Amino acid sequence: MNRVLFVCLGNICRSPMAEAIFQNLLEKNAQTKAWSCDSAGTSNYHPGERPDRRTLQVLNKYGIQTQHRARQILHHDFEEFSYLIAMDDQHLEHMLRMQKSLPQNQAQILRMIDFISDDQNPSRHQEIPDPYYGDLSDFEAVYQLLKPGCENLLSHILSHAQAL
Repeated sequence: MNRVLFVCLGNICRSPMAEAIFQNLLEKNAQTKAWSCDSAGTSNYHPGERPDRRTLQVLNKYGIQTQHRARQILHHDFEEFSYLIAMDDQHLEHMLRMQKSLPQNQAQILRMIDFISDDQNPSRHQEIPDPYYGDLSDFEAVYQLLKPGCENLLSHILSHAQAL
């Protein structure tokens, strides 16, 4: 089974939202036997906690549920996941540093923002912004980036898998 891991800082806002959206897309596209997903944080600030209530509110608005509990990214994730998706450049750098210490790992580390076209990103964000210190509208704005990003990511990995 191929696996995708979404990564942000605390694993309570962006990455669990991306995970839930992506899981919903896998189910809608009958891909759950071939693909799975999870999320993690680069920090260990919230181990075992549910996503931020505002993350859950936005997901519920779109009929998406999650049972996720926050966790920190670990070295074995680089062996267990085909793709690791960073929400911002700090997460990308953190994962690249971790990856250097691992022998023969094949995980591809990518940035979520690279799967969002300019017309899907009217504010021209260079990263997926952290909504934690904002209000519900900031979480909604993140959802509006992650939804097309997850759709485009799924198309990318499915076309890449077919090419192999």
